[in-house]
Amino acid sequence: MVRANDIKEACRKVVCIGRNYADHISELNNTRPKQPFFFLKPPTSILCAGTDAAKGASILRPRGVNCHYEVELGLIIGQQVRDLHPEDTEGAIGAIGGYLLSIDMTARNVQEEAKRKGLPWDIAKGFDTFLPISSPLMRNVSKFRDLDPHNLHLSLSINGQTKQSDSTNLMLFRIPRILSDISRVMQLRRGDIVLTGTPKGVGPVVSGDRMTAELRNGDANGEKLTELEVGVKDREGPYEFKET
Repeated sequence: MVRANDIKEACRKVVCIGRNYADHISELNNTRPKQPFFFLKPPTSILCAGTDAAKGASILRPRGVNCHYEVELGLIIGQQVRDLHPEDTEGAIGAIGGYLLSIDMTARNVQEEAKRKGLPWDIAKGFDTFLPISSPLMRNVSKFRDLDPHNLHLSLSINGQTKQSDSTNLMLFRIPRILSDISRVMQLRRGDIVLTGTPKGVGPVVSGDRMTAELRNGDANGEKLTELEVGVKDREGPYEFKET
């Protein structure tokens, strides 16, 4: 049995697709991309939060940071991918070793300052605990082998109130194109994680909040495949966000 901790240990990089759902682009007043664009999160941001043993796990909110949640479908790369053709659906799906549910946490005020000043987003995305993940759904397990990653339902609630709820069928760029564009720049290796973007409904969390995310097969009433629950608390330590 593969555990979330095994996935974290095997991960060399986390590649995140930005602006891949039209309504999310609109809610942040961003420009729709003409092609997939991506950024990186460090593996040290991973927080294994999808098991009973991990209950009580929390996002650590740094001082001065406005934390936003973004629920996403994650792909666990199962074999090396390089220069994949954008229409090679069989090759793309075959390269996926499994799936996971994730919450891409963003320090929104840090990111907004970086955008204004033309600076990298690394800090905004890279804090420790800023990537809670569920237990993995490995494709070598028969019940997950034939999952259609473009027909899954993502949802996230805060303190019992639903904030995000949409289908992965709404992705602007589908997985073969995503993996193709990434692999033409940098090869994907076994154990890497690719996040496929977040739907509308992103927003802030504060210390004391609890987030619950679910991944279902098909629509919102389909079989629950996995879930994760994570809290939010203030981070101790010397870091405090200040204008660059």
